Amino acid sequence: MSDLSRRNFIAGLGMAASLPLLNGPAAAAQVPTRLLPLNTPKIDHLDVVVPNVEASARFYMGVFNTTLHAQPFQGGFRYFVLFGDLPTNRQVGYLAIGDSRGRGTYIGHFCTSVFDYRRDSAAITAALGDAVAATGLGKLASGGGFGGIFSDPDGIEIQFLPAPDTLVTAAVPSPLVEPHKGLVTPRGIDHVLLHVADLARGVQFYRILYGTEAAREKAPERVWFQIGDTRLGLQQAASGQKPHIAHFGVKVAAFDRRAVTEGLVKLGATIAPSPDEAGALRFMDLDGIVVELNA
Repeated sequence: MSDLSRRNFIAGLGMAASLPLLNGPAAAAQVPTRLLPLNTPKIDHLDVVVPNVEASARFYMGVFNTTLHAQPFQGGFRYFVLFGDLPTNRQVGYLAIGDSRGRGTYIGHFCTSVFDYRRDSAAITAALGDAVAATGLGKLASGGGFGGIFSDPDGIEIQFLPAPDTLVTAAVPSPLVEPHKGLVTPRGIDHVLLHVADLARGVQFYRILYGTEAAREKAPERVWFQIGDTRLGLQQAASGQKPHIAHFGVKVAAFDRRAVTEGLVKLGATIAPSPDEAGALRFMDLDGIVVELNA
C-alpha cells in the first residue's frame, strides 16, 4: 500500500469514527474558545506497520488479555487490539496493526483525540499551519481531510480525531485468535517516545500542539509533555539515525513480573533492559518494535 493510500485509509477511519454533526442553533451557538494548544484528553491509539499482520495480531493477543477486532482492507485485514472492553459507544483505546506491503516495519503514527474537532478541524489546521510557519519550522505537511494524518517537522506522523476516540464501526470481532488469553490486562496508552532530529526544534513544535512541557530528564536527555493521563516524550536521535517513534508504553493492571517475562519469551519476544524507565517491562515484538508494560 502506498503512503498516499495509507493516509487515505486512515482518513477514512477518522470519518467513520467521528461524532455526529450538530445542526441549527446549537451548532451556531458553539464558538471555539481555544484552538492551540489542543484541547485533548490523551493519546488514544497507535498503529504498527508490519509484514505479517496475522502473526503480529496473534503475538499481541498473547501479550494482552483483551479482544481482537478486524476490518477488511485491500484483500486482507487491518487488526485492532483493544486496550479495554468495548462499550456500546465504542470509546476505547487500541493498537492498530497494518500491512507494510514492502515498506518495512515501524510504528506508523500516534493519535490524540481533540474535543470539538469535528466542528473546529479546519480552524485548527489553519492555526497550526500559521503557528508552525511563524516559528520558522517550515510548512506543515498534511495528509488533508478530516481525520487524516500529518507530519511533524521530522516526518513523524500524527493523527487528530474527535474526542473521545472511538473504534471504527467497520471493525468487528475477529475469529483469528481466542480472546482474553493474554498475559496482562491493558488499560490504555501510557506514553509514546519520539526520537527527533533536533531536540530544541522538536520541543518548539510540540509546545504548539500540547503546551508547556511537564518535565525534563538528563540521562538520557528527554523532554516530556503531559497529555491528560498519557505522556509524549522527545529525545535526540542518535547520529545517523532517522527520526521515528522509538517505542510506546501501555498501562496495564498489576502483574507478576517473572511470570510475564517468561510468557513474553515463550511468545517470541526479546526482553530488553529499561534502566531509563524504572519499573517498566520492556521488550521487542516479533518484528523488533519496542514496547513497554507500565503497571
